[in-house]
Amino acid sequence: MLGEFRRTAVLVPFDDHESLWTADFNGVRWICAFSDEEALARFAVARGDAEREWTYRTILGARLLDVMVPMLPGPGGVALDAGSADGVLFPPVAGVVPDAVAVDLGGTETGAGTR
Repeated sequence: MLGEFRRTAVLVPFDDHESLWTADFNGVRWICAFSDEEALARFAVARGDAEREWTYRTILGARLLDVMVPMLPGPGGVALDAGSADGVLFPPVAGVVPDAVAVDLGGTETGAGTR
């Protein structure tokens, strides 16, 4: 699953501050990504936010994990298709994110952050 995600372009919506949409859960900041527009639309409906215009960018999964996650302030990962039965988490652990930010290796480096 990880290899497929790394090779796939996914949709990442922007928040009201024009930053990548993230959610904090249990001390981890998750970049929310979606496999297609339908998955993003289901997420919007579930949030009660279907009427707003959702702007997004298509980003390669590898870029999210290798470049964007290290820019987050603190531990971060990617939540693919959040809120769906088929959702998948790519947590901040070795083999998923760069070693410098993998929490299981004691990584503590953080970048400038997106928010």
